[in-house]
Amino acid sequence: MKLRTGDTWIPADEYGRSLKGLTVNLLVRDIERALVFQTEVLGATVVYSDPDIAVVSGFGAEWMLHADHTYDKHAMQDVVADVSQRGAGMELRLHGRHPDEAEAAAQRLGFQVLARPTDKEAHGLREAFLIDSDGYVWVPDMPL
Repeated sequence: MKLRTGDTWIPADEYGRSLKGLTVNLLVRDIERALVFQTEVLGATVVYSDPDIAVVSGFGAEWMLHADHTYDKHAMQDVVADVSQRGAGMELRLHGRHPDEAEAAAQRLGFQVLARPTDKEAHGLREAFLIDSDGYVWVPDMPL
């Protein structure tokens, strides 16, 4: 059940045809709360948002957030309703976001820090593991 009133910034079919390669669409409980993490912790920019969907971009990537309620007639509706820890076993890496700045923002805003920023010499990266309000694990990293 969509909550948006009015039209999106771009017709859905036009946006869909514009997508290339791999895209990420994260299902979230609350778009507004999810955007706090996306903008304040990850440093992403909001391209568009309404109560149903948000498109964000940062560090050369663009991804989408869809509110759970928009999946009421979707093939994944039962899976979404039964998930306690979303994204288990998956790391969402955001290359170019400074992990120390992201971790400080996460701490300040009350998000969970799974692992503080650490230099991973073998990978040539400094990285942190942060969990958003929907349970997704984000790994902002910078080259050493």
